[in-house]
Amino acid sequence: MKVDHWQPEDGPLTEQALKNKLQRLGYSVSRYVYPSGTYFSEHTHAMDKIDAVITGQLRIAMGDDSVIRKAGDLIQVPRGAVHSAEVIGDEPVVTLDAVKLR
Repeated sequence: MKVDHWQPEDGPLTEQALKNKLQRLGYSVSRYVYPSGTYFSEHTHAMDKIDAVITGQLRIAMGDDSVIRKAGDLIQVPRGAVHSAEVIGDEPVVTLDAVKLR
């Protein structure tokens, strides 16, 4: 599982700055808010994507790997990769869901 992090050279972490970075990389970006208790059972996607966390904590499990992502974390989810996700803690999670434009 490949996790990237917002870098100081990218400037202050804001939702708009992260969205701009993903769009410059050629991604179409959608914003989602997930309340505490949200759980996504194992599933796949038909396209490569990046999930980026703006606020809150989100655990992603893929194969034998599991990571808790926080603000500024970006995880690459390859097409067809079986994975699950859940909101950790009481704070809602705001994410940017980025899919590669063809």
